[in-house]
Amino acid sequence: MAVDNKLLGTDEVVWRLDDLYESVNDELIADDIDLCEQEAGLLEERCRGKLVELEPAVFARTVRRLERIAENLGRLGTYAFLNFSTQVKDPEAGAFLQRVTETASRINRQLVFFTLEWSRMDDSAARTFLEFPEVAKYRHYLEVIRRQAKHLLLEPEEKLLIEMEPVGRNSWVTLFEKIMGHQQFGEQGRTEEEVLTDLYSPDREVRQQAATDLTGGFQEQLHVLTHIFNTLAAEKMIDDRLRSYPSWDQSRHLENELDAKIVDTLVHSVTGRYDIVDRYYRRKKELLGLDILYDYDRYAPVPGMAEMQISWPQCREMVLDAFAGFSKEMAEIGRQFFDKQWIHAQVLEGKQGGAFAHPCIPEVHPYLMVNYTGNLRDVSTVAHELGHGVHQYLAAGQGMYNADTSLVLAETASVFAELLVFKAQLALLDEPAAKRAFICQKLESIFATVFRQVAMNRFEDGMHTTRRQQGELSSEQLSAIWLSTQKPMFGDSVTLTEDYGLWWSYISHFLGTPGYVYSYAFGELLVLALYARYQQEGEAFVAKYINLLAAGGSQSPAELLAPFSIDLDDPGFWHGGLDIIEQMLAKVE
Repeated sequence: MAVDNKLLGTDEVVWRLDDLYESVNDELIADDIDLCEQEAGLLEERCRGKLVELEPAVFARTVRRLERIAENLGRLGTYAFLNFSTQVKDPEAGAFLQRVTETASRINRQLVFFTLEWSRMDDSAARTFLEFPEVAKYRHYLEVIRRQAKHLLLEPEEKLLIEMEPVGRNSWVTLFEKIMGHQQFGEQGRTEEEVLTDLYSPDREVRQQAATDLTGGFQEQLHVLTHIFNTLAAEKMIDDRLRSYPSWDQSRHLENELDAKIVDTLVHSVTGRYDIVDRYYRRKKELLGLDILYDYDRYAPVPGMAEMQISWPQCREMVLDAFAGFSKEMAEIGRQFFDKQWIHAQVLEGKQGGAFAHPCIPEVHPYLMVNYTGNLRDVSTVAHELGHGVHQYLAAGQGMYNADTSLVLAETASVFAELLVFKAQLALLDEPAAKRAFICQKLESIFATVFRQVAMNRFEDGMHTTRRQQGELSSEQLSAIWLSTQKPMFGDSVTLTEDYGLWWSYISHFLGTPGYVYSYAFGELLVLALYARYQQEGEAFVAKYINLLAAGGSQSPAELLAPFSIDLDDPGFWHGGLDIIEQMLAKVE
């Protein structure tokens, strides 16, 4: 079904990017580029090879100047990306994005000396700088750089890699987005978002046709998509080898400031409870009255709730009311996104699929993109991305270098926001059948966040490991790895069709942010634990939670979670979250 933006009230819900620049021809763009180039040149000239000799006050000023360059490049990059994301078919938008990418690469190449010299500086000299009062706010950021020392190369090599970045991973991801943005699905030539929406239809024929249309679209581009996946897996293999990472995911763990043991415990805990998914879909098959539950039946609505279309104004009210029930401050921040046009919600041909929140830069504000089609899932998506937005808005006070949160905590606010909206909506339902259907929908959302993301992590592990052992992979091999890592999650409850074997090919996280997906499971299980604390502590919890968001990435995940007495090393912590999911399942069973 085609989406009627006017009927939903999203026809004018487009973001105002003039908080960044007026247009791609804005004269300020050239001014900001010139400023960055001049500053980078001066810093390289005055500090390269002399970092250890600087006075602490001069070192502090150097870090602040680097941060300002990062802010200006961040403004340029954000504008170019957001401008492109809603018009991926437009050659001018694509060309501008590439120009900004190449410009940032050229400027960053001049500044690589700082990372290399700082990371390898003698501990005593580094300590002198870190203990200087004006450097204190950057302490965590600078310590993280030093932990990467053994994985950094010599300066000419690092400069060469930066030089090649514009035609590396980001360029291949842009190609992927262009392909998906141009691709038309089915006889009606619909967008990916429109077809995906039909997988939630109560009509089985509509769901089956949607699955067929999606698979057909992927099949048309399969030779290109397979090449993109192979190329980026090979690029990562080479980069990991050059940087002496022992495994494909070690760089992600280091960036997330997590020990691999914690991630292994998380993955083992989740895969060990795949029985929850199997049990649920067996029950869902009964509720739907089906003999066989195929992959395209997974999202069929459970009987008990009337179909509804929720307008954009209704969605806004639902989300902000749920936020206000938890924290007035959270609701007021969220309201700005709607009132000040920081959201793009229209479904448009040529618009990037999915949804995201972009932190932009601290001195501006975040932006949100959703493809709003008017169902309850979309309300949850808006809550999710607005949770990110509130987090990013609060963390902006930490500055450019400390605002960005580790990926594993970046999902905390978004998943918590989803849970607030779910609890508020559930409280309004009186009919047992309606409550059951609503809980089913939430369970499926949790499954997508916890079990499916871990299964996708297992796909990534299989893809990268096999690529390194056997060389380039065929689409058939990738599909085999996909099915072999998806089937254990469903057990015998869902019959996966041959077509479903191709559905690895449209998941952009595998390309843009390798190793990222387990962060969703981390965030969901963490949020379930935090919400249990909220139920126990009440108002006292709210202040601690807001402080957590406002801290951004100024400390490690373990340090940020210390006020909540959470031990990430304890398997019992992860099983506690899984037990809460099982309790929800018991209500359905």
